[in-house]
Amino acid sequence: MTDKVTPRHIAFIMDGNGRWAKKRLLPRKAGHRQGVKALEKVVDACEKRGVEMVTFYAFSTENWARPQDEIDALFAMVAEFADTRLKEYVQRGLRILFIGDLTPLPQKTRDACTRIVEAAKGNKGMIVCIALNYGGRDEIVRAVRTLLQSGLKDVDVETLSDCMYTGGLPDPDVIVRSSGEKRLSNFMLWQAAYSEFVFRDELWPDFDEKIIDAVLEEYASRDRRYGSVKRLN
Repeated sequence: MTDKVTPRHIAFIMDGNGRWAKKRLLPRKAGHRQGVKALEKVVDACEKRGVEMVTFYAFSTENWARPQDEIDALFAMVAEFADTRLKEYVQRGLRILFIGDLTPLPQKTRDACTRIVEAAKGNKGMIVCIALNYGGRDEIVRAVRTLLQSGLKDVDVETLSDCMYTGGLPDPDVIVRSSGEKRLSNFMLWQAAYSEFVFRDELWPDFDEKIIDAVLEEYASRDRRYGSVKRLN
């Protein structure tokens, strides 16, 4: 792996769990369970490589259209994950965050998320952020409503950014999507203004340490100019 600059924040659009299961003649929830294992591998790999923050798109505002039994299984896995692996992350010093509107989630899932966030508050390690019932457009509307209710007459980029779920956190340097799809799917629309994009053909459950190294290599090869031009020596 290159020793060029490591991204501070990597965001992942975890796509392909269902297809992974279908290829193996398994139920979709088996793909989601394997996807959780891939998430664990990615967290470990990113922490080892000095990444400061990772965000995972776990459930979108559009995912409510899925079959109810799949939704129920997903939220049960989230609660289980919070009470097991996330608890281990807290003991390791990692900070845990959730972004999105958790209000419609099952009580058991909400309680598990709240417990783990509170337990990790004082930690200083890598931030593990889970996007649940999250939508980029909804996030922007929510931020605008917050500003309107505050009575502010003058709004700038920094003020609006502070009202996002991710206020005070670094925008993603790179957004990674699995399974060969090449779109954002309503993910971090505001924060992605200057993000690099890496699209991988592997399905999410197949993500591992080697794929993370490949992502970091590709990121290191990019020339991030933020709208300026590269100066010649």
